[in-house]
Amino acid sequence: MCAYDGTGFSGWQSQAGGLAIQDVIEACLARIFKGPVRIHGSGRTDAGVHARGQVFHFDAAWGHAPEKLLAAMAAGLPPAIQIRSVRAVAAGFHARFAATGKIYTYDLHLGDADPFARPRCWPVYRPLDFGAMETAAALLRGRHDFGGFSARRGPGEEDTVRTLRRLAITRRGRRVRITAEADGFLYKMVRGLVGALVAVGEGKLTPARVAALLEAPRRTPEVVTAPPQGLFLERVIYAARPAADAR
Repeated sequence: MCAYDGTGFSGWQSQAGGLAIQDVIEACLARIFKGPVRIHGSGRTDAGVHARGQVFHFDAAWGHAPEKLLAAMAAGLPPAIQIRSVRAVAAGFHARFAATGKIYTYDLHLGDADPFARPRCWPVYRPLDFGAMETAAALLRGRHDFGGFSARRGPGEEDTVRTLRRLAITRRGRRVRITAEADGFLYKMVRGLVGALVAVGEGKLTPARVAALLEAPRRTPEVVTAPPQGLFLERVIYAARPAADAR
């Protein structure tokens, strides 16, 4: 499991220029294992998006304790990327396909944030109606077609039905956090949900209109994609703790 500050990276997935989180971790592993190592993440995060609990796996022979690999990776990665834990898993485990859900958080700030928080939140300068936002969040929870709150990655049909288990809004002073948990997320879905909730809070959308967008799931300009810097992948959920091979 790893955490990273996505500022300055082109996202999780490997890019031709080598500026993705995956590229940096693979380069570190290649130095340790003296050869190319391909890692497989639980999913992609976009440029500028952060993670506190991204999970990835790879296949390689390692004859030492996991703690030794953790130390070796810590020494070879930049400060913006931290490997939080390492362990051996069964041969059939896959970080993406074994996942049963994910939790994301999105940080807003009412008014301008200080220089330390500003790079990792969305400052909102208009007053927000939190009652209306809560009403809209309740309508969004459950199993729906979220095509109207996501973006297409490319040509082709995609199943856009997901179960949104949790969509919660918490506030502490001028800091506002939106937490979303689902069995899976579509491309830019969390940022679309946040954009819609903020639009409701600002009076640009009504909760009834949000419900209508669920019934006719096509993306419209009414749903704004929230900027990436406030988004964090908090946790990847698995049905059971990945079991290590018996050795």
